[in-house]
Amino acid sequence: MNEPSIAALAARIAELAAVPAGTPLPDTAEATVAELLQRLEAGEVRAARRDDAGRWHAVPWVKQGILIAFRVGNVVALHPAEDSAFTFFDKHTLPTRRLVLGDGVRVVPGGSTIRRGAFVAPGVVCMPPMYINVGAHVGAGTMVDSHALIGSCAQVGERVHVSAAAQVGGVLEPINAAPVVLEDDVTVGGNCGVYEGTVVRTRAVLAAGVVLTRSTPVYDLVRETVYRGSAEAPLEIPAGAVVVPGARAVRDGWGASLALSLQTPVIVKYRDDKTDLATALEGWLR
Repeated sequence: MNEPSIAALAARIAELAAVPAGTPLPDTAEATVAELLQRLEAGEVRAARRDDAGRWHAVPWVKQGILIAFRVGNVVALHPAEDSAFTFFDKHTLPTRRLVLGDGVRVVPGGSTIRRGAFVAPGVVCMPPMYINVGAHVGAGTMVDSHALIGSCAQVGERVHVSAAAQVGGVLEPINAAPVVLEDDVTVGGNCGVYEGTVVRTRAVLAAGVVLTRSTPVYDLVRETVYRGSAEAPLEIPAGAVVVPGARAVRDGWGASLALSLQTPVIVKYRDDKTDLATALEGWLR
């Protein structure tokens, strides 16, 4: 990675971001956006970083550059291939990404799309139909299953399984907001939703139907504690935690009289050999 050229790119994006709304951007803006998207696709820059203490932070200038891509773009008809029946209508600066065989990514036929500016490592498997949005980073050996979404700027580690219909939320604004992070070897079950900058630490398992947001309390039956996000920090799921859908009783008023309960995720155990066996991805599928 050429650090001086990255710094120069960041400086050019900062200059473009300072141009007031409604004022035309200079002619160089589109080339600057194209360089950013190329560097994102190559993994040379990322929309989030992990510091030495293990905390994840947004990289604001990268997100600013993606927003400029929307600002400078015009809506056009996009054809993924000359003989394709699919036609999209989107900003010309953010078309679908064109992969080649040498990228080492397996995209099974059936309507999947990877947007320009997404990093998808060799060994990733994309089952149809799924979608990976701009600024996302998907590590080697990960499987993105049918009807799954990897949102804008989401950070997905290596050997992650994002199961069918799972939603990994994205975030572009505010630019300082850290995106959703799934660290290495995480398993996300079917119909899960992970949103609002939640960090799922390495080897954690989310059972089918778990929904995590910044305000979701997660009850840890093993360590007898409750995890919550705040305005200053995201919700974090501990490494190796096994999280299942649960419920907690409404204790007061009319809701209590009706014996109502609220959905809440529950950590029932931490990962062990039995969990590893249940969540293992079959090598022959790849």
